[in-house]
Amino acid sequence: MTFKSKLLAAASAVAMLAGAQASADEITVAYFLEWPMPFQYAKATGAYDEAMGVTINWVPFSSGVDMSTAMASGDVQLSVSQGLPPFVVATSAGQDLQLLDVAVSYADNDNCVVREALEIDASSASELAGKKVGVPLGTAAHYGFLKQMEHFGVDVSGMDVVNMNVEEASAAISQGSIDMFCGWGGSLRRALEHGNVLLTGDEKTELGILVFDVTSGPAAWVAENSEMVTAFLKVTADANAMWADEANHAKMLPVIAKDAGMDEDATMSTISTFTFPTVEDQLASGWLGGNAQEFMKGVADVFVGAGSIDGALDSYANTVNTAPLAAVN
Repeated sequence: MTFKSKLLAAASAVAMLAGAQASADEITVAYFLEWPMPFQYAKATGAYDEAMGVTINWVPFSSGVDMSTAMASGDVQLSVSQGLPPFVVATSAGQDLQLLDVAVSYADNDNCVVREALEIDASSASELAGKKVGVPLGTAAHYGFLKQMEHFGVDVSGMDVVNMNVEEASAAISQGSIDMFCGWGGSLRRALEHGNVLLTGDEKTELGILVFDVTSGPAAWVAENSEMVTAFLKVTADANAMWADEANHAKMLPVIAKDAGMDEDATMSTISTFTFPTVEDQLASGWLGGNAQEFMKGVADVFVGAGSIDGALDSYANTVNTAPLAAVN
């Protein structure tokens, strides 16, 4: 299967909703394990079910690309912390998804790690030519990898780019079977035990490599359940505000850690690198008021240039629906 077809198989083949649908009193929400966020406190305490008046089935996924597929099939109604690049790949292929909020910004928690035995750093990144990379295609990690290689002048077409989920890639770099890992979360922490990053989060941000996730859902379902979506986003915003007060950390951290499948030290280490924009900030021009839409176009153009997708939308403005989030206020 070609580099491009691996992406398209997950996105364009399922553009119409089909299969299992949510019942009137039950929905399914996708999320990630080993990706601790304040919403998990609300998840574990039943706040979402109470606010929305439905039973929520929470299902862990391995990548944002898989989330797109599940939403297209109708198996998932909302995805929390879907990477922006998978969202862009899906909407570029014609899938009618909507971006509903900025779930988290995390420049330091999504990166590429070079195997330590190679002794390659930013000053010698050209030596990555021809090396083997493990990265989940169509994700934020994939986008970051492409942009970093562009920055260092490394021809990606000459590299051996292998589509791996982050768990597989972290195991592969520990075994020395790949030269570079690109991914996030607990897998990134484990990969760092066997190598080094080329650029820090701040350095990536300076280059315009933004790294953030979104809450997303199928447009048709969102339109039919806008009040429910607003209730969901409000619970998330309340949990973020609760976490922003350090006085609540002692109460929330054990619950979040358990739900994320992590110990408390690893949870705190990870979540301390995250930023959770307020509703007001999200609605402003720096995020969903215009900048995110422009950034999505840039992400799509990078994927087109890399031959990863066939084409980009003229504009991604219509893929963002701020009405439910605005109603939170």
